[in-house]
Amino acid sequence: MRENKTMPESSHPYTSLTPDVVLAALESAGYETDARIMALNSYENRVYQIGIEGAKPVIAKFYRPGRWTDMQIQEEHDFAAELVDLEIPVAAPLRSANGSSLHCHMEFRFAVFPCIAGRQPDMDFQDNLKVMGRYIGRVHLAGVETRFQKRGTLSVNNMAVTPREYLLSEDFIPPELIPAYESITAQLIDRIGQLFKSYTNQHYQRIHGDCHLGNVLWLDGVPHFVDFDDTQMGPVVQDIWMLLSGDRDQMQAQLLQVITGYNDFYRFPERQLELVESLRTLRIIHYAAWLARRWQDPAFPRSFPWFNTGRYWSDHVLEIREQLAALDEEPLRLY
Repeated sequence: MRENKTMPESSHPYTSLTPDVVLAALESAGYETDARIMALNSYENRVYQIGIEGAKPVIAKFYRPGRWTDMQIQEEHDFAAELVDLEIPVAAPLRSANGSSLHCHMEFRFAVFPCIAGRQPDMDFQDNLKVMGRYIGRVHLAGVETRFQKRGTLSVNNMAVTPREYLLSEDFIPPELIPAYESITAQLIDRIGQLFKSYTNQHYQRIHGDCHLGNVLWLDGVPHFVDFDDTQMGPVVQDIWMLLSGDRDQMQAQLLQVITGYNDFYRFPERQLELVESLRTLRIIHYAAWLARRWQDPAFPRSFPWFNTGRYWSDHVLEIREQLAALDEEPLRLY
């Protein structure tokens, strides 16, 4: 197992993103800051709330260097702006006087968003579940109108095959757990891959991509969707399953309410419910590799101290083994 060593602070790309640089970046985009800056809870990118003279604060997102191309980021921005034009409550980047939403300062690309004050949705209320479903249905109704050309597509290869190869090649997994990890992930990838073969590009459309409750702010009885950083082409159920929690009966009841609202605007393809446990499995495999790929970022060892320990990897192997059994269970139903 790789030792818990990280890249020296001075070597990481974000090291040079000091408060002074952040404020200078905002000013280069035409904002007069009041020097108030607060780092928000974000790891893939760096996100800050910035005070603005005589106006409400804004949110600035500094994209992780090397992850997205300018065209991929622009597709994210354009999709969010399209949703705003349809009066769907999402956090879309603000545009400068010249119409640009993507800015550059030094080596950093960044975008500026309105600051939305809200709380995490309370999904214990049936009415909230229906409202959530209605707005996701509206997002998907807009999402089917055209296709991303640059953002990519949710796939078994991107979510499991490549992450698995990375973990096995970089000595993160303890040697005594490698045989079990190799065997279980091979079985999972084969089974999930067979299922996904029956889905083609015609089954995929533009989706949020990471629609968990942490990316939804509840304000005045309405969900506001934030962080389209993982928007891509994919099955619409990807934006549904992460909203469900609890045991099977609880998830079944939640699903019925969400889809009742969803179908007010967009017809949910019931067949995609067979993908739920496969998508959960892909997310589990991908998440472990995401942490490993970012382990040289000093923010990650500080924020995820339990990662890359023997206990973590033994629990991870157990979790993916349990997913083998979960794939055998009957999918949730709409009746």
